[in-house]
Amino acid sequence: MKSNKVPGRNRKHRVLLYAISTCGWCKRTKDFLKDNDIEFKYVDVDLCSEEDREEIKKDILKRGGRLSYPTIIVDDDVIINGFHDDMIKEALGI
Repeated sequence: MKSNKVPGRNRKHRVLLYAISTCGWCKRTKDFLKDNDIEFKYVDVDLCSEEDREEIKKDILKRGGRLSYPTIIVDDDVIINGFHDDMIKEALGI
């Protein structure tokens, strides 16, 4: 599966964002991470192959997340479903 990397000066955490390309909340999440200069990778799930979508679904569920977007995974440990800037700030220490 192909992910897109967005550079940022804050590289303290590994951040992966599963998003939908046309989702307003997903765009807000991307903008929030960019505005806070967080380096992150993202995957637009709706633009992936069916096989990759299944892999993403399994990844989210095995981590205890819900199948909703945006889904943010921080350091392979913390999963945040939806755009919750307070939860993102806490997970990233910003």
